[in-house]
Amino acid sequence: MEPKADIAVIGLAVMGQNLILNMNDHGFTVVAYNRTVSKVDEFLANEAKGTRVLGAHSIPEMVSLLKRPRRVMLMVKAGKAVDEFIEQLLPHLEPGDIIIDGGNSLYQDTMRRTAYVESKGLLYIGTGVSGGEEGARRGPSIMPGGSPAAWPHVKPIFQAIAAKVADGSPCCDWVGENGAGHFVKMTHNGIEYGDMQLICEAYHLMKDGLGMTPDEMHQVFAEWNKGELDSYLIEITRDILAFKDDDGAPLVDKILDTAGQKGTGKWTVIASQEMGIPITLIAEAVYSRCISAMKDERVIASQHFSGPKPRIAGDRQTFINDIRKALYASKIISYTQGYMLLRAAAQEYKWNLNYGGIALMWRGGCIIRSVFLGKIKEAFDKNPQLTSLLLDPFFKKEIKRCASSWRKVVATAVRKGIPVPAFSTALAFFDAFRSERLPANLLQAQRDYFGAHTYERVDKPRGQFFHTNWTGRGGTTSASTYTV
Repeated sequence: MEPKADIAVIGLAVMGQNLILNMNDHGFTVVAYNRTVSKVDEFLANEAKGTRVLGAHSIPEMVSLLKRPRRVMLMVKAGKAVDEFIEQLLPHLEPGDIIIDGGNSLYQDTMRRTAYVESKGLLYIGTGVSGGEEGARRGPSIMPGGSPAAWPHVKPIFQAIAAKVADGSPCCDWVGENGAGHFVKMTHNGIEYGDMQLICEAYHLMKDGLGMTPDEMHQVFAEWNKGELDSYLIEITRDILAFKDDDGAPLVDKILDTAGQKGTGKWTVIASQEMGIPITLIAEAVYSRCISAMKDERVIASQHFSGPKPRIAGDRQTFINDIRKALYASKIISYTQGYMLLRAAAQEYKWNLNYGGIALMWRGGCIIRSVFLGKIKEAFDKNPQLTSLLLDPFFKKEIKRCASSWRKVVATAVRKGIPVPAFSTALAFFDAFRSERLPANLLQAQRDYFGAHTYERVDKPRGQFFHTNWTGRGGTTSASTYTV
């Protein structure tokens, strides 16, 4: 049979199926394959019925249906399954053929796999795909990285199926070498954790602090979605708060308060620690999910400890506006930290990241899509060397505008015993970032006292290190200089 398929997709879970149907809608012929081959027949008989989608019952059959260079996209669980499929594919592919991993793989795994597949004469792409089930079907955000020579061969497919912004630009472009695409996707997911936690803290303040019902909060989020906070996550929060269970009661009130996670938020925090970048808000979002999972311990603790009455007095609408500003300011901090991490990774791995282009890729299709990202793209378009979003004129003005409300919300939450870890750490980061002098001088003295780790002096040039014999009993030998 003459090869006529443009691309093959392995893995027929919901994301794989929807990407296949999306590709089919845009005129591409796709081969579907699954380890459990009965799922191929089920897919062709149901969801893909009446389409041009082809089915394969073995890897050799799948490869035989593909045009050269062959493009094979893996939509399987990250980890061992990806490596196993790479090994199964290699004997059947030729130099110049392309293997694509569209799952949520750890970027270091993608760096390793790129080098390995390239050593076999083939090309490799690790691409982030964001937007969930709906995005995969109607237009996701796609963040490819890996072998640059592979990009021209997948660009027409990826940019056709990706989400589009108002001017028609696709939310997909080449990110960079080896693991760059999956690093950007990982950072996206970390920011997603932060956005969700901030929204949950706003909800908590309105629910317990202001005593608002889900219907009342639905109205607030509906209004917020018309302004500066206009985003997918605000939109779905609006809808969730209005949703009723079969008995007519708000469903959200019946959902157990223990949050799950798949690991990408944790990976983001680990990467930040390895690079020395303080993404404190994303870290708090991850830890907030961890403490939510301690449900049994929390129930017991609640019987032993009491706190202040949470009800917040005063004008409700005024405080709702304060919450909105605190959420907006904290969101600016979260993205500031996320972009700090991207910049550090670019330096570490010699990636030439297009920061404005990344904002454009996130502008549509993905979970964190929002009008806010357009402002980030504008900031980097004006100054591609921008070191911090907080130093961009627009974001600087917005932080100043929201600062008073932000402080009021955090202070009120502390007095009322309502936990707002993401709001709080965002404000703490901002106050530290804007401080010319921090108490780390004392910390360095402590380190030198107990470990002879040395310090620099304000009255000497940077790069000169000193050690003091603090007790009179120590020597003059230092342990090591410190790294900043």
